Amino acid sequence: MKLNLIIVLFIGLVLLSEAHAQADEPMGARAAALGNASVTLPGLWALHNNVAGIANMVQPEVGAYVHNRFGISAFTTVALQAVYPTGKYGTYGLSMSRFGDELYSQQALGIGVAHKLGQFSLGAKADVWQVAVEGYGSRKAVALSVGGQGEIIPNLYFGAYAYNLNQARLSSFEDERLATIMKAGLSYRPHLRLLLAIETEKNIAHDADFKAGIEYQVLKEKFTLRTGFSTLTGKATFGAGFQARQLQVDYALGSTTLLGLSHHLSLSYQFDVARSE
Repeated sequence: MKLNLIIVLFIGLVLLSEAHAQADEPMGARAAALGNASVTLPGLWALHNNVAGIANMVQPEVGAYVHNRFGISAFTTVALQAVYPTGKYGTYGLSMSRFGDELYSQQALGIGVAHKLGQFSLGAKADVWQVAVEGYGSRKAVALSVGGQGEIIPNLYFGAYAYNLNQARLSSFEDERLATIMKAGLSYRPHLRLLLAIETEKNIAHDADFKAGIEYQVLKEKFTLRTGFSTLTGKATFGAGFQARQLQVDYALGSTTLLGLSHHLSLSYQFDVARSE
C-alpha cells in the first residue's frame, strides 16, 4: 500500500497541471486523436467537449470511453454518455465519469441541454464533481458551463466553450477550485473526406495551449485516420475510427512525457428511432 501511494504521489506531481484540468479533459478517442482540438465537433462526445454540439444530433446515442495513462490503472478515466434529441424541444444529455482508484479519485455526474437556432447551436451543462482522497474524505462542487457552435460560411465552422464559469470551489484551504477553462476554435472541410481543426484553450491558472488536428476518411464514412498535436504539453497524437452501421469505434494513441504512452478507446451506438413531426 505504501509503495502504491508513493507511486501515485510521484506521478501526481509530474501530472499536476493535467490533474487540475482533469475536470474538463476532452472525451472521446476522436477528440484525443485530433490533439483535443474538439470545440467545433458535433456529436455524442460534444456533451463534454462543447455541449452546443449535441444540438445537431437527430437520433439517440450512447457511448463509453476509456483513457489510460502510461499503463497504470490508477491513472485511468472511464466515462459513459447518453444523448436524446427531442426535435423542437432541444437535445438533452447525461454524462458520468470517474478517474483514479481507492487512494485518489474524481467522479462526475452531468446533465446538458442544447438547442439549434438556424446555423448556430447553443448549449449549457451542469456537472456535479466529487473528489475523494483516502484518509482525508471527499469534497463536492458544481461546475456550470456554456458553449456555442456555428457554420460561418459553407464548410467553415466556429466553436467556443466556457467551462466552470462559476469557478466552483472544492476546498477553502488555499482556495482550491476546479479548473476554469475557455476555448475557441475553427474547423474547415476543404473536401468531403478531409477535416482541418485548430483550437486555442486557456486555463485561467496556466498558459494558453494551441491545438490542431487533421482527419481523413480513407473509406467514406467507414474508416478514418487522424493526427494532432498540443503545444503546451508537447503532445503528439494519432488515431483511427471505424464505423459499422450504427456502431462507431475510435482509438487514439498519445505521448506527452517520458513516463510512456496514453491510450484512448471509445465506442458509441446510435439508435434508429423513427420520429413524427
